Amino acid sequence: MRAAVVALGDLGRSARMQYHARALASSAVDVDLIGLEGTALPRAIADEPRIRVHRIAPSMVRRRKGLSAFGYSLAAIVDAWRLSFRLWRTLRALTPPDLVLIQNPPQFPTLAVTWFSLRRRDVRFVIDWHNLGYTVLRLRLGEWHPAVRLARWLERRDARRVEGNLCVSRALAAFLESRFGVRGAQVLYDRPASAFAPINRHEREQFRQALFARLGIRGAVGFVVCPTSWTEDEDFDVAIEAVWRLEERIRGWEAAEPSRRFPDLVILVTGDGARRAEFERRFAGLPARRIQLRARWLEPEDYPRVVGSADLGLCLHRSSSGLDIPMKVADLFGAGVPVCTLDYGACLAERVRHGDNGLLFSTARQLADVLFDLFETFPANQELLDRLRAGARKSARPTWEEGWVREARPLLLPGA
Repeated sequence: MRAAVVALGDLGRSARMQYHARALASSAVDVDLIGLEGTALPRAIADEPRIRVHRIAPSMVRRRKGLSAFGYSLAAIVDAWRLSFRLWRTLRALTPPDLVLIQNPPQFPTLAVTWFSLRRRDVRFVIDWHNLGYTVLRLRLGEWHPAVRLARWLERRDARRVEGNLCVSRALAAFLESRFGVRGAQVLYDRPASAFAPINRHEREQFRQALFARLGIRGAVGFVVCPTSWTEDEDFDVAIEAVWRLEERIRGWEAAEPSRRFPDLVILVTGDGARRAEFERRFAGLPARRIQLRARWLEPEDYPRVVGSADLGLCLHRSSSGLDIPMKVADLFGAGVPVCTLDYGACLAERVRHGDNGLLFSTARQLADVLFDLFETFPANQELLDRLRAGARKSARPTWEEGWVREARPLLLPGA
């Protein structure tokens, strides 16, 4: 059997679609993994003999700044047609697949071109819904822009004509049923891959010290990791304001009793993207007395260990639809690290339980208060952190591999 897995984003950052490809390969399926050039792939993908990787040159619209809504739309159309041709040429050269699994978003041109290129009798098409494409477009163009309304219509049509739909949350599956008329959408939660596992205390401290040395940090430090893709649906403004408010609170707390000292905190923002340089400049202007914000790109093999060495994870994802759950939450739980996450909707409760495996915040002031409460007595007393760590470890099961076999395999490989 042969499957085509299509993710029209930077393939090296498309972790969920990489996991799909590996799971299919483990089920004796030959996989063509198609996506954009960019970040290097993990060795587990690059060295897997059943996976053939096809990378396409990306569009240019991402690098264009200061465009109006009309200018952005025009540039996007030109780049979409260019990318459509590259995708069509790649897909037409494939050995005909029996299964086509498509990541959404991005919606266009992925769905239309893949359908046109690979559709034939007895081929199963399945969409893996990470979010809603039209809501992402709405962030840039506004709710009533004709392109947004067209995107919604196309997305609804495509959802109803494929053989199956996978979703990252129950809320997203319910939306597809109630608004798009889709029946039988299957929920496959983002879950940690086997690389994300708790690190024993000795190894954790050794790795932390080596990491801190590379970052130029000394002493007993609270460590917060903030995984990000630097996209428009991540709210760095709330983090920057929270650091400023936390510094103010610490200053008053220490002045009230000179013998008290709040521990130094490092917030390491991982990943890379178009918005990174802008926010690094803003980070540099913060009053870094106790709190330091750092940004670093991590290699895929290093990332799980960095996550596992943190005291706390910070998630700044503000969903465009309010229906998706970011994979970074699953990664943190897999490593036994509790998460402090921006509360953008009820679907978060499907994975994050406030006070059990993480904490929710809605404003910069709330985030500052949460960080103060968690690290006020650090490292001597970590009672609250320890309780949240225990909840995070319980939330790590099932793993991605276990969940995929139970929830995705029957849809993708029926009868296998």
